[in-house]
Amino acid sequence: MKPSNVLILPGWFNSGPDHWQTLWEQRHGYVRVEQHDWDKPLRGDWLARMEEVILSRDEPVVLVAHSLGCILAAAWSRRSMNTHRVKAALLVAPGDIERPEVRDQLPSWSPIDLSALAFPSVLLASRNDPYCQFERAQLFAHAWGSQFMDYGDCGHINGDSGLASWPEGHVLLQDLMKN
Repeated sequence: MKPSNVLILPGWFNSGPDHWQTLWEQRHGYVRVEQHDWDKPLRGDWLARMEEVILSRDEPVVLVAHSLGCILAAAWSRRSMNTHRVKAALLVAPGDIERPEVRDQLPSWSPIDLSALAFPSVLLASRNDPYCQFERAQLFAHAWGSQFMDYGDCGHINGDSGLASWPEGHVLLQDLMKN
């Protein structure tokens, strides 16, 4: 699989310079799906941009989603007529946008789509993620038909988690790319 067919879907506020998604993009040549507004994301805008990037690829893609990017992947899977263009998805630390303190800030994102994804996926969740209770992440994995992986106590599995380039995660991605 060509690196340009591995699409990075960051979450709300994008992934910073120390985030494993950014490091993978720099090291492996993967492509970030750039959004118009990272600070005030609108689901419709993000869905349209994701569709545009997927349709611009000459082969099926693998998605690498983090936080709100996981919610985006689920919403896109339910709405797109082009789900056959996604080979698989690595879903890391989904953000629970239905939490009361977030719902008003991201009104276009509720409710979370809980339909089975149209492609194979693996969902990793941390037991102490401040943005999603572990049980909610398990519920998302079950509803989406994702293989669930308990990643222990690793916070939001982001740049603050001390993962650096997160080689263990990259091995999981490579396994998804082979299947």
